[in-house]
Amino acid sequence: MSTRELIDQTRAVHPQQLVVKMSNLATKVLFDAGRRAIGVECWEGQHLYRADPQALLSQILVATPAGGQVPLSTVARVEAATGPPMIRSEGGRLVGFVVVDVANRPIADYVSDARRQVEAKVILPPGMRVEWAGQFEYLERAKERLKVVVPITLLLIVLLLYLNTRSGVETGIILLAVPFSLIGAVWLLFVLDYHLSVAVWVGLIALAGLDAETGVVMLLYLQLSHRRFAAAGRLRSFADLRQAIVEGAAHRIRPKLMTVVTMIVGLVPILWSSGTGADLMKRIAAPMVGGLVSSFLLELTVYPAIFALWKSRAVRSGVLGQP
Repeated sequence: MSTRELIDQTRAVHPQQLVVKMSNLATKVLFDAGRRAIGVECWEGQHLYRADPQALLSQILVATPAGGQVPLSTVARVEAATGPPMIRSEGGRLVGFVVVDVANRPIADYVSDARRQVEAKVILPPGMRVEWAGQFEYLERAKERLKVVVPITLLLIVLLLYLNTRSGVETGIILLAVPFSLIGAVWLLFVLDYHLSVAVWVGLIALAGLDAETGVVMLLYLQLSHRRFAAAGRLRSFADLRQAIVEGAAHRIRPKLMTVVTMIVGLVPILWSSGTGADLMKRIAAPMVGGLVSSFLLELTVYPAIFALWKSRAVRSGVLGQP
């Protein structure tokens, strides 16, 4: 039997690995799926391997199914080469990782540019593929969830507002607080140089709930003042309507200010926090702080004007004193 037949029979018995023992040295020769040697592991007596690895490996006796032993140098060429420190696999296929640390730039923008460059300049051999993983992969998964969560959240807010007011017009007026608050939220994110992320989206969703809450209270004060003037018969002209709205808005300044200041006092310290989880909490709190400030200013100025336009229809049509 020839040497080649011996090694072929040995590989047929153990196609993935050959384990041979020589006195106090145990060596495992590893083969990949294509039966190519990809590594050698030694136990005990490693000082011999380090002293002259090629000579040592060349003299390893490989046992054959027929019971004979042949030196490894007769069936293989032993060479020293620099290879990867670790061989990894995923899904039954070899894999290599290229780690990139992105600083001062959104991950999504970097991956988008890098993907275009790779597709344009890199030709992959058959059987190889490129995947973008890590934080970018988590971001993509979160974006897919947010595409479902955000619409559902807004629909729930609209439904609850409509059940509370029983009026589509009042619900629409209350929802105007959301774009008002987005002005301050976007500006504060710009000043702090925070990019759009999952944490920022969580803060925006929480801000939408706070805006709906403060908008309901603001509209309630305006409605109460309007009904009080109507019950007293004092809504006889647009000037009377304006006086009723001003009075209702003025009564709302102090409770609105107390509400906003209390929330900001609780959220601002997060912007100066440090430690584990601080970066995440800052991006949640930032849109809420900026949104509360802008909604406070705009609700006191824009809400009354919109309410006046709505109720002025009754004045123009001659239906005065309608609550």
